[in-house]
Amino acid sequence: MKLVVERTGATVAERVEPARTFWTRLVGLLGRANLAPDEGLLIDPCNSVHTLFMRFPIDVAFLDADGRVVRAIANLQPWRATRIHSNARATLELAAGTLARIGIQEGDLLLER
Repeated sequence: MKLVVERTGATVAERVEPARTFWTRLVGLLGRANLAPDEGLLIDPCNSVHTLFMRFPIDVAFLDADGRVVRAIANLQPWRATRIHSNARATLELAAGTLARIGIQEGDLLLER
């Protein structure tokens, strides 16, 4: 799937892989060497993430049930964890630098195209 920012029309990622099963949510990005600038992983449901055992930093956008960004975290380094965001339904993991490059802000609505 492809995600765009409603406010600007900017493409967040051309290739967003959904992770909705127990196994795909558990594995997430583990084992990957990197995440391409046009890729993302949408973990649903998910309201916190960790980067334990990961080899690269990521940007993270926590989304509510409507796809609105409730929290954006740039450049989350390996071996870190976020707090639980009770108002988040899903988490979008992106290549580090994507939030700034696209200009994604908390409150933005991300739409599937």
